[in-house]
Amino acid sequence: MIRTVVLDVGETLTKDDRYWAAWADWLRVPRHTLSALVGAVVVDGRDNADALRLLKPGLDVSAEYAAREAAGRGERLHESDLYDDVRPALSALRGMGVRVVVAGNQTTKMGDLLRALKLPADLVVTSAEWGVAKPSRDFFHQVIGAALAPAHETLYVGDHPQNDVFPAVTAGLLTAHLRRGPWGHWWADDETVQRTADYSIDSLLDIPSLVNPSWRKGSPGS
Repeated sequence: MIRTVVLDVGETLTKDDRYWAAWADWLRVPRHTLSALVGAVVVDGRDNADALRLLKPGLDVSAEYAAREAAGRGERLHESDLYDDVRPALSALRGMGVRVVVAGNQTTKMGDLLRALKLPADLVVTSAEWGVAKPSRDFFHQVIGAALAPAHETLYVGDHPQNDVFPAVTAGLLTAHLRRGPWGHWWADDETVQRTADYSIDSLLDIPSLVNPSWRKGSPGS
């Protein structure tokens, strides 16, 4: 039984196109160059920020983030940054009586931006607001508390094995690995990921049928 669904943010709910394009423009490099380096760190299983450090060795990412904000070129989020399946999937889940939580590795500002979109979710929270980030066990303890349901009745959905699937399983949560974005596509067919995740999905609209197998796209509330 799934009583609560908790979703990652980047490349689960939102497209990272704007994020990486903004960084490329800030660092004055071609966007395709940074995109290629993001692909390289995906294959290596490295941290996202390593793509930036490959461009600028020794780069202080936090300091550059602050400088972008000060220059008025910081984080932004618009409805167009959401994947098309986000609102219908979350609405369907809430219509089924499922608690919906959004919780990912994001800044406090991004938390405000996400809440401003008024997503069909019961709670939207970020790692910065909790003071702990994935893949820390403490992050997933916070997830369990926010779920208001036992871990074995809480489904965590994300695209990244190291940040989402593996630590969520260790915390006792159900997991769904989403084939979306560079991490989701690259690791989707990995045997360890497939063996570890409870479910492998291609769309957020696959989630309601995990809660209720009789649900079909186009059903009332979908």
